[in-house]
Amino acid sequence: MSMTTTFTRMALSASLALGTVGAAQAADEDVKMGFIVKKPEQAWFINEQDAATQVGEELGFSVVRLGGEDGQEVLSAIDNLNSQGAQGFVICPPDVRLGPAIMNRANEYGMKVVTVDDRFVGGDGEPMEEVPHLGMSGYKIGQQVGEALVAEMGARGWDPQEVAALRITNNELPTAKARTDGATDVLLELGFPEENVFDAPQQNTDTSSAFSAASPVISQHEEFDHWIIYALNEESVLGGVRATEQYGLEAEDVIGVGINGSGAAFAEFSRENPTGFHGTVAVSSTKHGRETAENLYRWITEGEKPPANTETSGTLMTRDNWQDVRDQLGL
Repeated sequence: MSMTTTFTRMALSASLALGTVGAAQAADEDVKMGFIVKKPEQAWFINEQDAATQVGEELGFSVVRLGGEDGQEVLSAIDNLNSQGAQGFVICPPDVRLGPAIMNRANEYGMKVVTVDDRFVGGDGEPMEEVPHLGMSGYKIGQQVGEALVAEMGARGWDPQEVAALRITNNELPTAKARTDGATDVLLELGFPEENVFDAPQQNTDTSSAFSAASPVISQHEEFDHWIIYALNEESVLGGVRATEQYGLEAEDVIGVGINGSGAAFAEFSRENPTGFHGTVAVSSTKHGRETAENLYRWITEGEKPPANTETSGTLMTRDNWQDVRDQLGL
């Protein structure tokens, strides 16, 4: 073999190698993913999408922010992503039972899927283990809520026998039920009377829906001067607090503890006069957004599938410490 031929082949090999690297770099630069949330106007989901967008800017991929408040909107969002060339999406579904339908559409387009906050369940009612998930342990977070309620009742010297518990429920959502079950179990274990726990089923997961659910319950139990309030999130607890205000209860007669740690809580803590909203178990929505987006990116570019289920923990945030906790959690 001549020296010229050898040199030509070496040059060709180097060119092919550089082309492969270049193609890989181009592929990374072309990575696009969706981030679909069920309530795009809520602060928690705004924070998640902001964080996903930021990590995309840092790592070199783009994030398409979409809302999906029902099954049809979610499927339309997936069609939209496919038309834009997205390779996958992160989603907090409006109904966890939509998991099989969502995955059928995603698989049709060859998209990878990661769930955040609320986990898909299959036709058998069990979690869809094949879909990577990042969220909080609803039951453990609920237990933290229960512990915070008990501690504050003790600090105020309340007799549990004379206190009513407003449990704002959404039992169709497994995550919500796990949270309220966790809080209830702690209350009962620590001596709170079960007959003093009153349910207020809400149709949605926002403040107005919770207000509508809570108001008739409070009006039916005017014999109680002290109330504790818990639900699946802080927006719902705030709805319950607003209902107590409507019926003339003072802030010192109400202890509401929510879950999340978002703008709704910050606004309440910033009010000049304290309200019945005592605190919230804060979880980093920023962390949820960053980690799910980065996990999906690694899966798309490196084939590294995220863990089946990752759980995060919470920190009690009150009027006294909310700014410090917000900074610590990067909210």
